[in-house]
Amino acid sequence: MGIVRVGGRGTSRRVAEKEEDNWAGAAYKKHQEAKKAKSADKYITVGRGTGKIKFGDIASTPTKSTKGMWVSSGRGTGRRKLS
Repeated sequence: MGIVRVGGRGTSRRVAEKEEDNWAGAAYKKHQEAKKAKSADKYITVGRGTGKIKFGDIASTPTKSTKGMWVSSGRGTGRRKLS
């Protein structure tokens, strides 16, 4: 079973296999690390273009749990605690 992909301003359609989602959460973190490992030996500019460092030298940011945090809802008038 595939999903329908629409292209060309809606004029063409094709059926493609559904890939695993990698746009949020732990799956995205894994996808991001793989892309970082592939580009580890490239340089990026920092400090308004005055310096450069290797992309692989940047440390990864740890992911922490959101359990017990409060989130607002509506127009900021309501809130609920994440479980």
